[in-house]
Amino acid sequence: MATPAHWLQGARPRTLPAAVAPVVAGTGVAAYDGFGAEAVWWKALLALVVSLALQVAVNYANDYSDGIRGTDDERVGPLRLVGSGLASPAAVKRAAFLAFGVAGVAGLVLAATTAWWLVAVGLLCVLAAWYYTGGSKPYGYLGLGEVMVFVFFGLVAVAGTTYVQTEEWGESGWTALVAGAGVGALACAILVANNLRDIPTDTVAGKITLAVRLGDRRTRLFYAVLVGLALAALVGVAALATPWALLGLPFLALAVPAGRTVLGGAVGPGLIPVLQRTGLAELVWALGCGIGLAVA
Repeated sequence: MATPAHWLQGARPRTLPAAVAPVVAGTGVAAYDGFGAEAVWWKALLALVVSLALQVAVNYANDYSDGIRGTDDERVGPLRLVGSGLASPAAVKRAAFLAFGVAGVAGLVLAATTAWWLVAVGLLCVLAAWYYTGGSKPYGYLGLGEVMVFVFFGLVAVAGTTYVQTEEWGESGWTALVAGAGVGALACAILVANNLRDIPTDTVAGKITLAVRLGDRRTRLFYAVLVGLALAALVGVAALATPWALLGLPFLALAVPAGRTVLGGAVGPGLIPVLQRTGLAELVWALGCGIGLAVA
């Protein structure tokens, strides 16, 4: 029987910085745009609830879908509830849909107070989260996981957080997209490091991730390219808005050592610390950039 501690592990709390980062960055863009009135902060908090709930939901959904396919029978990374046999597939599926429900309720409140077309965006986010490893043809098994993470946990999450607070698409919208590219690049880097670690087991299980397609060497180079893209995006935000956005540069203190580990040839458990460092690097990027924008 899974204990509360096991369920917490199954929610993969180390991935949660990837949910906090886009909300922080998007709120910073909104504040810079001159809409930092008290009324918008409750929307930022609701956006945070949506993002965190979706992240937990996709983690449980992946646990369920990979577990019933047998992908997690030989697991190198963090605990999986179904694969380890600690929880039944039905129980993990219920947990995923409960988290989707929390995200849905918070999202409906945002849509009702901003624009109803946001419901369609929210529905797309839920479908993308479920069909990453769910359904008969999960796109995560086709090498498209990084594309969807970049779009939904980067561009959509940052721009959406900005829009629900500003309720307009002006110069702030383009700044939000560039910030979203930076956040999305580091979110992708987390997934790339995860899939790099799992290349041997995913190959055997038939899970053809982008890392499996690229191979070990090119996947490691791809991780470095994503860190470079995050740096370029930060410079882009500074150029579009304010040099104060460069307060996000300390993310390199975490991303560079993680990159050295990846490029140095670490495998298996040796890549697990890279996931944590990359997640923290994303959070530092967003905090520095967001605070810089708000201060400006």
